[in-house]
Amino acid sequence: MLQVFYTDHFVLPLPPGHRFPMKKYQMLRDEVSTYEDLALDEAPLASLEELLLAHDVSYIERVLQGQLTETEQREIGFPWSEQMVIRSRRSAGATIAACSAAWENGVGVNLAGGTHHAYADKGSGFCVFNDAAIAAKKIQLKLYDHLKYHLRVAIIDLDVHQGNGTASILKDDSSVFTFSMHGEKNFPFRKESSDLDIGLPDGCADEEYLNALQDGLDQIHTHFHPEFVIYLAGADPYQGDRLGRLHLSIAGLGKRDQKVLQWCFEREIPVAIAMAGGYGNSIEETVAIHAQTIRKAIAFQW
Repeated sequence: MLQVFYTDHFVLPLPPGHRFPMKKYQMLRDEVSTYEDLALDEAPLASLEELLLAHDVSYIERVLQGQLTETEQREIGFPWSEQMVIRSRRSAGATIAACSAAWENGVGVNLAGGTHHAYADKGSGFCVFNDAAIAAKKIQLKLYDHLKYHLRVAIIDLDVHQGNGTASILKDDSSVFTFSMHGEKNFPFRKESSDLDIGLPDGCADEEYLNALQDGLDQIHTHFHPEFVIYLAGADPYQGDRLGRLHLSIAGLGKRDQKVLQWCFEREIPVAIAMAGGYGNSIEETVAIHAQTIRKAIAFQW
């Protein structure tokens, strides 16, 4: 059974008209709950010790105690609430749990996550805690006693926006390889330096995108040889996404997922998947793209 972790019942109280598509998470769980060979589990709460693997203690305390400034809340894009804290910790916990499931079964999934704009000392772009950075360090820590070295982890970030927070947090960590393929002219407008960045032009469509992805995967294999992958499978490169600026079809995004999962499977690399962004003009299409990723993942268990 593919283990899939959800957080959608921890709902942020957002003002009317807010552009964050909170509804998609419940819709996605409803859709995948009908799939065979899939087990749904409530996401655990990331502990304070786990948050400290990627974040400064002063920032964590401000989030937990409701002491974020108005400027900090605006940069995150959410008003502070206890529900925001709980959901953000659960989202990080879901990626941690997906990593453990992947280590056992080849693949694990977080139905949310991909909060790659969060820095060590601040949140940004609808991201409070950086689940991929936290989970990468946690799976390394969990396996250190067994392996006697830090597991080599690659973060393959295919959200349409650069994983700037992830790149910043892990910039001095040679045991984690950060790869971001994103719209070059899209948010964030001040990019960080990942271990590998591929910036794509506005309007980039399926063939150009998939060729660039293959080049990126080849470079990861040549220069790093990962033993574990965290894959951010954003739905926002889709041609119908309000914030995407690229021009991928739903079929093209399916080929993207297939390419990443096949690359991992052929090399016997466990992969934990987070959904990341998706802001489609049609929320149903965003959900369909995420659900397609889950269907692909079911076929790639050990």
